[in-house]
Amino acid sequence: MKAAPEDQAILLDVQRLDNDITRIAHRISSLQKGAKLTELGTTAAGLRSELVDATGKVEDAERDLARLESDTATAQARIERDTTMLQNVSSAKDAAGLQSELDSLQRRIGDLETSELEIMETLDVLRARVGDVEAKLADVEAQRTALVAERDTEIERLEGDRVSATQSRADVAAKVPDDLLALYERQRARYGFGASLLQGGVSTASGVTLTGADLQAVRAAAPDDVVLCPDSEAILVRTAESGL
Repeated sequence: MKAAPEDQAILLDVQRLDNDITRIAHRISSLQKGAKLTELGTTAAGLRSELVDATGKVEDAERDLARLESDTATAQARIERDTTMLQNVSSAKDAAGLQSELDSLQRRIGDLETSELEIMETLDVLRARVGDVEAKLADVEAQRTALVAERDTEIERLEGDRVSATQSRADVAAKVPDDLLALYERQRARYGFGASLLQGGVSTASGVTLTGADLQAVRAAAPDDVVLCPDSEAILVRTAESGL
């Protein structure tokens, strides 16, 4: 294929813009996947599970405390009833029976109150744990909210850059002859690069220095010959920098 050297040189601008568009697309994709957001989401899910567990233990302890308080109230009501009866009983045997029950009820209340104190101490610890988990969860959610806002702002900016680069690419590509552009697109689709500057004997697409034989073949080609890079298969653009 033949193409004017200046048309071949335009391909370097097309390639540069394609590289920019690809880089922007990768950056947007990376932001959308959001490794940090995923990490925070996993942390938040773990904290929610921990919060459910901690809250459940608080509720269980509160039910136990309520039961003990109810049992204490029942025992206290029986003490008040038995005390009233004891004041009015005339039989020594009945009085002894009531006094024995009162003594038993007092011991029962003592045991219940001890259990209540133990559960209240446990509740303090459990409620503190709930508060701690809630604080951690709130902090993680705040981080996620801020990160989402930053991500969306950055993606919006990148989308603008992509639109601009895509338009610039179209404007530049329009200056390239159709057959040359078609070859560029084909090589780029196959190998990742459509055009490569030969700079000081090095193909910038592959980063490889051309061998003596390859350089000799390039030197032998006419200026308007379209030459492919032997390593990257991109169109090898020759300029004054090529070292030929």
